Amino acid sequence: MPERFVVAFVVGVTPGKWARVWGERLPQHPLDLRPMSASEALASLDSGASDAALLRLPVSNERLSVIPLYEEQPVVVVPKGHVIESVDSVVLGDLAAENLLDAEWAAAVELIAANVGVAVMPQSVARAYSRRDVLARPVTDAPTSRIALAWLTDNQTPLVDEFIGIVRGRTANSSRGSVPDATPDPPRKLPARKVVKPAPRIKFPNKKKR
Repeated sequence: MPERFVVAFVVGVTPGKWARVWGERLPQHPLDLRPMSASEALASLDSGASDAALLRLPVSNERLSVIPLYEEQPVVVVPKGHVIESVDSVVLGDLAAENLLDAEWAAAVELIAANVGVAVMPQSVARAYSRRDVLARPVTDAPTSRIALAWLTDNQTPLVDEFIGIVRGRTANSSRGSVPDATPDPPRKLPARKVVKPAPRIKFPNKKKR
């Protein structure tokens, strides 16, 4: 049975492009992508149920190795018709009079739609929970959030190395690749060499002496 490679990922992360590359390079090892909350993803790494995880920093676990990948723009999510709808972006000072919700993001969006308050969250999260009765605007001076790849330091297998290489953009021909193909190409048969026979010598008649 082929060895599966399990990657947990939190809401807003879109690992599809890496999954496509993995499928092209390692079709013999199915990639299993599992959406989880941050706490579930960490527990999954700790238990060995996941080989790697795509998380938001900070991550406080000394058993993990972590590679930051990219940063996300924060946005404020407000109910449709809010005064913020008329502007392109805001700063944190613009939200001083608002009821800033401190709830789990999915629950916060539900409360925002009910006109209970507003919430600041990563742009990809707001996109994941988007709905017609809320809208989002960038918050230009709020801290960005960072997405990182994490894995158990004691569980850095060749497949983990391969996934690290893919998310970091290494090519298939990189010397870091360490997982052999399941079906190697058969050895090439060289065509048999043709034996070229020398052309027969032409015999000229002896000239008669006068």
